[in-house]
Amino acid sequence: MTGADDWIVRDALPGDVETIVSFNVAMASETEGKELPLETLRRGVRSLFEDRSRGFYLVAESDGAVVGALMLTREWSDWRNGEFWWVQSVYVERLFRRRGIYRLLYSEVRRRARMNPRVCGCRLYVERGNAVARKAYESLGMKETSYRMYEEVFPGSNG
Repeated sequence: MTGADDWIVRDALPGDVETIVSFNVAMASETEGKELPLETLRRGVRSLFEDRSRGFYLVAESDGAVVGALMLTREWSDWRNGEFWWVQSVYVERLFRRRGIYRLLYSEVRRRARMNPRVCGCRLYVERGNAVARKAYESLGMKETSYRMYEEVFPGSNG
């Protein structure tokens, strides 16, 4: 078995699109019981490779196999005159969970964020009932906020 020391974290490449798409499909199904429209999802994943101002993906791999990924998007904060990086679309393949892969991915996020003077912090949202994920995020120093999230999804947006 491969240990955490053998994993590398790297920027996702266009050749990783189908893997990321499959991770998003699995994540939506596992965490929210949702079925995502594949072509919309595929276009959405590709769009980050076409316009990095929207965000970027990181992947964890060993021996050429990508087994974990996350997406980072940016939110401007006028209160802080800086940007928050939102950690989204987190997924680690089931057989590779609880082996430190997300910890490595998030460590790379933190390293990059701290090197970038525009970044004032990292945020993420998690399903209320996902106790395992909440525990993982808290173990890495993240804290639950007092904010609640609201949304309005527009017709035709596949939301």
